[in-house]
Amino acid sequence: MTRALHSLPSLNALRAFDAAARELSITRAAECLHVTHGAVSRQIRQLEEQLGVQLFRRVGRGIELTDSGRRLYRTTQESFSQLERACNQLQREAAGAPLVLSCSGSFLARWFIPRLDRLKQDCPELELHLTASEDEQTLRPGVDAALRFASPPWPSDQLVIDLAPERIGPVMHPKLVPPVPEPDPAALLQLPLLQTLSRPQAWPLWCSAQNLAITELTIGQSFEHLNYMLEAALVGLGVAIAPEYLVEEDLRTGRLAAPWGFIETDARLSLWLPGETASPRALQLAQWLKTALSR
Repeated sequence: MTRALHSLPSLNALRAFDAAARELSITRAAECLHVTHGAVSRQIRQLEEQLGVQLFRRVGRGIELTDSGRRLYRTTQESFSQLERACNQLQREAAGAPLVLSCSGSFLARWFIPRLDRLKQDCPELELHLTASEDEQTLRPGVDAALRFASPPWPSDQLVIDLAPERIGPVMHPKLVPPVPEPDPAALLQLPLLQTLSRPQAWPLWCSAQNLAITELTIGQSFEHLNYMLEAALVGLGVAIAPEYLVEEDLRTGRLAAPWGFIETDARLSLWLPGETASPRALQLAQWLKTALSR
């Protein structure tokens, strides 16, 4: 089906409206757009005539949005933001800039960096710049993609590529493992438990899956960051609750043990991208991540 482009208002009229709605001032909107006060007023008047609605009303010496104006402003805000991000991405790609990937510091240090050599071997033409950021829900300017553990529903203004389920479980120094062939999960309640302040629901979630009373949980120590909690577990200060991906190497080398295994949560590890489409570089990265996470 061919979209009827002639039915859309002019871009200049929408820009004039968006600036006036943001500033709630025709004068300041004109200054932002480097045009005259009359030019902005004329564009908004033509836009109102084309749409058949009033977008602003006078309030004293100022203006405010009508209900129709607020509806349109939500759309222009999102649309112009997406246009700006898309243009910035295209310019960065044309200039040969690396793809900037954001993820939590713990995932970056414990999973991604140990696999950088493999990524370079598998995708030698994919240049990445990695940056640490903790659970931001919107991409910062200059960030092309983000890796996040999060539960649906996903935001409508970002493209989310599902990579793998989150799996969490108790991990500890081998000296703390109960000396029985198949330790009872209830034995965990007798050990000092560690948690991170960012995931207080992790222990109750795991205990519910094991039919353990959440009221019997006693947290011995809380940490601001997951990395700190895992370092405490590595020196035997207690039992940490952590995503499986972040402790794979420690389990493989025997520095940590996970006698009760891991359970899936409703969260997913996903690659978050701005807008509704993914660049070829982002798709290549997503495919590599899916493969690496399944190994």
